[in-house]
Amino acid sequence: MTSRAALLVLADGRFPAGGHAHSGGAEAAVKAGRITDAASLAAFCHGRLHTSGLTAAALAAAAALGHDPYALDAAADARTPSPALRAAARKLGRQMMRASRATWPCPELDALAAAFPRGAHQPVVLGVAARAAGLGPEDAAHCVAYETVSGPATATVRLLSLDPFQATAVLARLAPAMDRVAEEAAAAARKGVDALPAASAPLLDITAEQHASWPVRLFAS
Repeated sequence: MTSRAALLVLADGRFPAGGHAHSGGAEAAVKAGRITDAASLAAFCHGRLHTSGLTAAALAAAAALGHDPYALDAAADARTPSPALRAAARKLGRQMMRASRATWPCPELDALAAAFPRGAHQPVVLGVAARAAGLGPEDAAHCVAYETVSGPATATVRLLSLDPFQATAVLARLAPAMDRVAEEAAAAARKGVDALPAASAPLLDITAEQHASWPVRLFAS
């Protein structure tokens, strides 16, 4: 039986999985002038949600269904052309693993941690954690869809001193889109690893590489 409380714990921004240190591409977008206010933040989040967000949500949903996590990690690698983003995903995966094993200890998480000592991709770890918490593929996909947009929104509040009420309103207006992305991701996951979406955002890949070279930055990615 799905636990709503467990879903809230996993989706909570205060869950110690390291996401607060990453902007989801928002820091580079702010510097480039692509995010300047609430409207441009909404456009950025909408694009991220329907590209890299959909891809990550489907990976998490597939892991929550019990698909081979090794195949899913390879699929995540193939869908992440940016070395900087691959490194960030594995770093976040390590932190997610530590938090998840402490919260919902289970043999599946232990085996994944042993197989990927340097970290599996974060959506894969999140999906296995969701499974350990008794959650389903839609739940895992919703968690990823939400963090796909909440990370940039929170980062933009810090980067631009954007009114947090406006940032929260952006997230609220994106709720129907998040629901649709989660449903699409879970449906694809049920068809198997080969059917997972590979939606891409080339500009996010390019700016991630640029961001990684900055000598001074507020966020890790």
